[in-house]
Amino acid sequence: MLELDHETALASAEDRLQDEFATMFAFETVHRYLYDSYDDFVARSTVTLYLPTLAERFGRQRLYALAKVQGKVAKSKPTVLFLCTHNAGRSQMALGMLTQLAQGRAIAWSGGSEPSAALNPAAVEAMAEIGIDIADEYPKPWTDEIIRAADVIVSMGCGDICPLVPGPRYDEWIIEDPAGLGIDEVRPIRDDIAARVENLLADLGLSWGDRPHS
Repeated sequence: MLELDHETALASAEDRLQDEFATMFAFETVHRYLYDSYDDFVARSTVTLYLPTLAERFGRQRLYALAKVQGKVAKSKPTVLFLCTHNAGRSQMALGMLTQLAQGRAIAWSGGSEPSAALNPAAVEAMAEIGIDIADEYPKPWTDEIIRAADVIVSMGCGDICPLVPGPRYDEWIIEDPAGLGIDEVRPIRDDIAARVENLLADLGLSWGDRPHS
């Protein structure tokens, strides 16, 4: 049984998603993607307060990915998907960095093979030092439609588990896992990711804004 406040919040979220994707998908598709996303978060979250909001955000991302895969998105921006094991540190920092530097010219997504319940606090702090707020991000899995909608897939430690599909460009970044490290040890990891993101954007022919500095 859904908690009453969650039931109300999910109903409102579904109304918004139904309006956004009304010309692309049937009612049942939107409903399923929202509630499947909610069930995933419920299964591994220790704090349930914001689960309807997270389910709406992830459901929206998945529906956009599905629309792109099915050719229903006109003039889609390059989409970069960062993958690691827990989607709590490296891939989240890369997502935040690309979003900042691309300035709307590319889309950044992230996911994990075994998503954690929360972000790595040291990663959040390290990014905040350079003016990038990732505190409202959240660990999430990758899904088939998200994988297939990506133009570039960057593996950051998920190894053989990382999915392979025809079409996307694949990069593997060997970067130390910040899990369990203090802020002083995470800063060099952050800066390594920043340099790699800059190079990736250059490879994609996209200009970037000034790199944030502490």
